[in-house]
Amino acid sequence: MSSSAGQPQFRYAYPPSKVLHLRNLPWECTHEELVELCKPFGRVVNSKCNVGSNRNQAFVEFEDLNQAISMVSYYASSSEPAQIRGKTVYLQYSNRQEVVNNKSSGDVASNVLLVTFEGVEAGDVSIDVLHLVFSAFGFVHKIATFEKTAGFQALVQFSDPDTAASARTALDGRSIPSYLLPEHVKSCHLHISFSAHVDLTVKFQSHRSRDYTNPHLPVAASAMDSSSQFALGPDGKKKEPESNVLLASIENMQYEVTIDVLHTIFSAFGTVEKIAMFEKNAGLQALIQFSDVSNAVTAKGALEGHCIYEGQQ
Repeated sequence: MSSSAGQPQFRYAYPPSKVLHLRNLPWECTHEELVELCKPFGRVVNSKCNVGSNRNQAFVEFEDLNQAISMVSYYASSSEPAQIRGKTVYLQYSNRQEVVNNKSSGDVASNVLLVTFEGVEAGDVSIDVLHLVFSAFGFVHKIATFEKTAGFQALVQFSDPDTAASARTALDGRSIPSYLLPEHVKSCHLHISFSAHVDLTVKFQSHRSRDYTNPHLPVAASAMDSSSQFALGPDGKKKEPESNVLLASIENMQYEVTIDVLHTIFSAFGTVEKIAMFEKNAGLQALIQFSDVSNAVTAKGALEGHCIYEGQQ
C-alpha cells in the first residue's frame, strides 16, 4: 500500500519487534490516541510521543510480539490505512525492543504545559482568562489553544520547568473560577500534564494563540473575538468577558501614538505590566495588560470612545 505522495505505509527495515515506529502523526498526538489506535490488536504497555524533528513520530510498545505483528499485518493488507484525526499513519517495526522515557505520561518536567479542559467547549474559555490564571505563577511566554479528540486544549509556555511545575501542582484537577467564565458554563476542570514541546511557534496574535514576548507580531482579525475589545472612536460597544488585558483600536490617528503615550494614559487607572503595539489594516492596535481585572475594567469604561489628543478620535 502506498500513500498519495507515494510514501509506503510500511517499511520492513527491521525484523518484527513488539515496538512499532509510527510516523506522520498529528501535531501533539497523545498517548491516549495511540492506545486507541492500537487497542484492537493488543495492550500498549508504553509509548513515546512527539519525537523527531517535527515531533510527528512516536513509538508504541505492545505487551506481546504477536500483537505488534498482528497490527502491522492487518494494515499491510487492509484497504483502509491506519489513521489518527484523519491523518494517515505510517507504521514499521522499530529496532528498539522496549520504550523508555515516556514523556506522554506527564512525569518529565517541561517548561510547556498541556492543559485539557473538561466541561467546556472551544470559545468558552478565552485566551486572556488563561493568561490571567497561569500568570499567577510566573511570566507566561506563549499560549496556543486548539481542539482535538480529547476536547478543547491549550499549550502554556513558561520561562522554565520549575515555574511550569508550580503551576501544574497548583492547578491540576482544579477549576477555573466561575466569574471568569460565561454564564452558561457550570464548571471548567483542568487536567494538566507536561508537554514535549519547549518553544511554541506563534505566527499571529489571535483568539487562539498569543506570544507575550514579541510586540511585532501582526494581529489576526479573530483576535477581537475573545479580547476585552474597545475602540478609541465612535464605534458601538461590544460585550466581552472581563479580563486584565485590553485590546485597543486607535482610529483617525492625526498625531503619533507611542507605547510611552499609551502607558501614561492607561497607568492612571492602575499598574500597567505590559504593552504591545501592532499595525493592522493600516490602523494601530495595542494590547494593554494590567495587574488585575478591576483596573482594566475601570480603564475600559473611562477611555472607550474618548480622544487621546484634542481633535483626534
